[in-house]
Amino acid sequence: MDLTRRPRRLRQDGLRELVSETTLEASDLIAPVFVDATTDERVPIESMPSHERVPVDQAVARVEEVLATGVESVLLFGVPESKDAEGSRAWAEDGVVQRATRAIDAGTDATVITDLCLCEYTDHGHCGVLEESADEEPSLTVHNDETLARYRAVARSQAAAGADVIAPSGMMDGQVGAIRAELDAAGFEETPIMAYAAKYESSFYGPFRDAADGAPAFGDRRHYQMNPANADEALREVDLDVEQGADVLMVKPALPYLDVVQAVDDRVDHPVAAYNVSGEYAMLHAAAEKGWLDLDGVAHESLLSIKRAGADLILTYFAEDVAERL
Repeated sequence: MDLTRRPRRLRQDGLRELVSETTLEASDLIAPVFVDATTDERVPIESMPSHERVPVDQAVARVEEVLATGVESVLLFGVPESKDAEGSRAWAEDGVVQRATRAIDAGTDATVITDLCLCEYTDHGHCGVLEESADEEPSLTVHNDETLARYRAVARSQAAAGADVIAPSGMMDGQVGAIRAELDAAGFEETPIMAYAAKYESSFYGPFRDAADGAPAFGDRRHYQMNPANADEALREVDLDVEQGADVLMVKPALPYLDVVQAVDDRVDHPVAAYNVSGEYAMLHAAAEKGWLDLDGVAHESLLSIKRAGADLILTYFAEDVAERL
């Protein structure tokens, strides 16, 4: 047996860290934050341990908690005080995300990324304007181009409130181009777009829908979010978003789609983001509560795998816990 080559030599303490191929830093992480206009106190999210909806007047305090761990960026989601068929509170000047963004921008040094979608704001829970139905059953079809007009208004409103990055997540065709044109026309040429370029119609979103009160009232989103069976299609989506002016390309979810993260990273010279979603977070917590897994260990290992696959940025509910231990 030839033992001239011994990989274990480099696994000794001191050397192991020195030759590590992948590093994870707090600055790689983005922490989602939920701001709720319907409450005046923090509301725990039962399916997402350690996370809460916070009232608007506590948004700054919540972001300061994130910053204290070393994480520098937050992704804002809003729960509005009222909903309608078009989701009009999404682009209101006094909307929940707009108010929170102004306060955070004025009171902290955080990088504020605003999620742009309508599902939290529509009374039907879909990500855009529904086409009219000729029968008694509600339409399951989201009107793409009418929805883009609303997305343009939301983007302008969020940028005017002080958002550092706009992150459209609705998976409408042409959304990046429409938003880029609107931002440029409104004088926000320097505001980047983080595109949810490959967002799958996934079963891993359940806890988030509890957190953001954004579950569809009927039907599902398979006609506009991507089929989990498709990887080549993700690259076509990415190419379209790059052509339309996206600055960062996101894959969502992360762990079940590490092959897609790697393929996107190989495909483009833009930063790649991956969203370690609520279901990925919840299942590790559930296993840890059973005593089956060490939560700190699997959380760190999960994020490291996402980084190793090619993600430059990771949106994760583990951001604060992992950052404190890095």
